[in-house]
Order: sequence, then C-alpha cells, then structure tokens
Amino acid sequence: MPSIVTIQTAASPTDHTVASILVIYTGGTVGMAYNDQGLLAPMRFSEVTKLMPELRDMRMRVSVVTMPQPIDSSNVTPTEWVTLASLIGEFYDHYDGFVVLHGTDTMAYTASALSYMLENLAKPVVFTGAQVPAGRVRTDARRNFITALEIAAARHPDGSTRVPEVSLFFNTMLMRGNRTKKVESQHFGAFRSDNMPPLAQAGIRLTYNDALVRPLPTAPLRIHTQLNDNVTILKLFPGITERVLNCILNVAELRGCVLETFGSGNASTKSWFLRCLKEAHDRGIHILNVSQCDEGRVEQGRYETSASLPGCGVLSGDDITTEAAITKLMFVLGLQKSHAETAQLLVQDLRGEITLL
Repeated sequence: MPSIVTIQTAASPTDHTVASILVIYTGGTVGMAYNDQGLLAPMRFSEVTKLMPELRDMRMRVSVVTMPQPIDSSNVTPTEWVTLASLIGEFYDHYDGFVVLHGTDTMAYTASALSYMLENLAKPVVFTGAQVPAGRVRTDARRNFITALEIAAARHPDGSTRVPEVSLFFNTMLMRGNRTKKVESQHFGAFRSDNMPPLAQAGIRLTYNDALVRPLPTAPLRIHTQLNDNVTILKLFPGITERVLNCILNVAELRGCVLETFGSGNASTKSWFLRCLKEAHDRGIHILNVSQCDEGRVEQGRYETSASLPGCGVLSGDDITTEAAITKLMFVLGLQKSHAETAQLLVQDLRGEITLL
C-alpha cells in the first residue's frame, strides 16, 4: 500500500465533519523545491507547510500520496494513467475529494484520459500544477495548490459535492479537464478552455457556474484500465503528400487516427487523399476529424472541402480538443466493441468532452 503523509492543518484529525482530501503527487514543477545543494528537486511533502504556511489555516484534512515513480510530465504514458486511476479507486471510499499535482506539459492529456477512465465519478478530481516551482519566491504553486484544495472540498449547502467531475484549476480558472489545452509556457495563465466557459473563477472569492457542472451520477464508480495506444495524430498541412499520408495510415496495428483538419473540418478533395482515408477506414481504422483551430467546431459538409469525408468513413469530432480526442480513441478502442459500436461511441458525448447542439 502506498505511503501516505498527513499535512498539519487547522482541522483536527478526529473531526470528521470537515472534508478529507487526498493529494496525489505525480511529479512536475509544482512539487519542486531547493535542496541543501541549492538544486531544484522533488520536495518532501511532510515539510510542505514550511513552503506553504497557508495550509495550516485550512479547515480540512489533507493527506498526500506520491506516485511510485514521480516523473516529468513529458514522460507520461497510458501506464501512468492506469496507475493514477487505480490509486483513486483504491482510496475512493476514504476521501471526499482528490487533488492531482501534475506537470503542465501533458496535464490536459492526463485530465482528459482520467475523465473517461473514471466512469460515474461522484467526487472531485482536481488537476493542478505550476509554471514556477514552489521553492521560488514568485511562484504560482501555492495559489494553484491551495485553491485546488478548496475546490476539492467545496460542497453545496445541502452537503452534496460541488464539482463531481475531473477538472483542472490553473491561475484563476477551474475548467472541465477534457476541455483544456496548454497554451502558454511563459505566463501563469497556461491553460484555456476555448469551447466551454469555466466551471468556476477564482477572484476575491470562488464563483461557481453550477449549471455547467456535470450532475451527480446514480451508478457506482467504475474504473476502466484497458487502453489501446495503437493510435496517432495526423495534422494536415498544405503540401502533405500521398506517400506521407500512406506511411502514417499504414503503420502496423494502427486502430485510430485523430485527423487535424483546417477550419471547420476541411481537407483536400484530391482523389488520392480521399482514397487513402477510405482505404484506412476499410482496414478498420477509426478516423476522428478535429479542427486545428482553438475555437469553433467541425461541421463536415458545410464546405465542399469536407463534404466527401463522411463517405470515406471519417467521423466528426465536433468541438472536441485534440487532447480529449486522442485519449477518447484510446479509451473507446480499449472497450473492445464492434467497429460500428466503437464508431457510435466516438461521436457521442461521454464525459462532457463535446458540446451537444
């Protein structure tokens, strides 16, 4: 069983009227501090209150568990997603909410994946991180971490969970996890959710948009750990050749492809291009059309340059992000459904990742 560290807060360890939050540290900038040699290294969370004295005033019970091998988020793979989902499942009945400390580079991918893997989630799972390590003076780590804890502990007046879904808090905004993407590497506002308003905003006080939050499920939590990573992302560009397209779509054992198209889902109308897509579909490859634009949605058939795509078996991703699309492919393919059932699930809104019109 993983080792758990309890953080000293204002809440009594025996006071079960306050929320209990489990923090899961996966690695990344947010958990870094200066060691005795003056180098940045993962900090010991037993001493986190030295860097974040505000924690001592919080009215909640906070515990921390560290992933078996904390890693830079650039090295995250589906294996880490399975470990993370399993940890949440292991401690699900013992805590009221979860905060996941994660590196920013792939946080949107992990948050998207976990949204699919944690079916019927009835408790908050709040991802956050930092652009600047907690050990520096001008850091965003303290504010992001403390606000994420407050969100994970938030309740309605009747005591019900306020945000029962996988979300991502950064800078001043709480966003649905599978609607986010990283857009900044030099500023504190690293993430955006262009096609969906924030679930909450952090100003002087936290202001929630309760109408956007997913409703509490009626079924028990179900954790999915089977993912199929035989997928790829193909970004179109002017001048892409038939040889390049065929090389990608003919990769051995490929099962799914996120096709990043232009504008509202447009692509070349050249016969060789459409033939390559049709042949890939006939081989059993699922192709999901996602726009390269940050805002807007795919509308196959709006222009002549997308009218032929459905006939080639290309599925519309509507306004899904690339991060949510590639992880959705992994998840749905991992369910091992028939080709028709898989295609149907890919175009459905499973966890709020697309906007229903």
